[in-house]
Amino acid sequence: MSVIIAALRSAVVPRGGAFGSLKVHQLAEPVITALLTQSGIAAAEVDQLILANSLGAGGNPARMTALAAGMPGVSGISIDTQCAGGLDAVALASALVDSGAAGIVIAGGAESYSRRPLRGETFADGRPACFYTRPPFSPDPATDPDMTEAADTLAAQYSLTRQAQDAWAIDSHRKAMAARDRLQQETVPIAGIVTDGYPRQLSERLAARAPVLSGTVSLVSTAVEADGAAFCLVVSDAVAARLKPVSGLTICGSVSAGADSRLPGYAPVVALRQLFSEFPRVDPKQCVTELMEAYASQAIVCLQESGLDLQQTNCGGGALARGHPIGASGAILVCRLFHELQRSGRSYGVCAIAAAGGLGSAMLLSQYEAHNPHH
Repeated sequence: MSVIIAALRSAVVPRGGAFGSLKVHQLAEPVITALLTQSGIAAAEVDQLILANSLGAGGNPARMTALAAGMPGVSGISIDTQCAGGLDAVALASALVDSGAAGIVIAGGAESYSRRPLRGETFADGRPACFYTRPPFSPDPATDPDMTEAADTLAAQYSLTRQAQDAWAIDSHRKAMAARDRLQQETVPIAGIVTDGYPRQLSERLAARAPVLSGTVSLVSTAVEADGAAFCLVVSDAVAARLKPVSGLTICGSVSAGADSRLPGYAPVVALRQLFSEFPRVDPKQCVTELMEAYASQAIVCLQESGLDLQQTNCGGGALARGHPIGASGAILVCRLFHELQRSGRSYGVCAIAAAGGLGSAMLLSQYEAHNPHH
């Protein structure tokens, strides 16, 4: 089985903040360089780099990043599964390693909301280009709802009040503030920033003043647009045995599932149920968990419907406290889980994320035992 021997990230900074002038490869390169330095792996030893990015205009940001990080021999593979991309990149890295096609892969994601290009659709009849903020995620507009409206629909189906969703967000900020010192241990300084820029002391009174975006979904219970990057170093058993890392996680399995595009926030439930069905001896309530919080309703429903333990979930806060750099968010979950699982001493951890179009991705990891690479 493939092993994650290191996982690092940048701070997450709201759009237009301290990372506002940085391009995708400028966010990614410092994290990758720090990973290599920490692990003692030379850039020339890396077989592949898989980078998730959702707001760019094509090209190959993975190749750009490989060149910026001094890895000219790495072709770079860029993927886009929207919010799930960072987690899917790690899953793809695991598949490459497990198949024997690679021994050392860097995988994760990077997103610059601040520097995202303008996107427009052109027409053969000569009409002016039509610019858009987001592309369609389903060919049928009736099954391609606005993400915030879909989050409100999910909340209504599960009778979640605005107060319940805001309370989840308040707790996310509280946990992030309490964990600030230890979060810096997984964060690579970029532009002098080493601390997530958004967590704050929230109260019910302050949350109640936030505007409603749709139905019961408020600004407080919606993750803010942000810039950031996160990457993992995924290696084979043989490489891990040679390097003898102090800590690591074995990738037990992962699932990328398609679900109802009208309720994208429910898709991680589908992925988690499939994942746990493949590992019947693993109790979800015993897992340290990182759940994506694009919306509070999404996180609450995933927790309730997957049998996960609230006390072991998002122990250092979630995306409602950090922000949501789309292509990087799934990799940030893996990075957070890497460090939280080591801190907890528990045997298993799981992370899950939803994406537009009704995509759900989940991954199960376990503690790596250095003396037994085939754990």
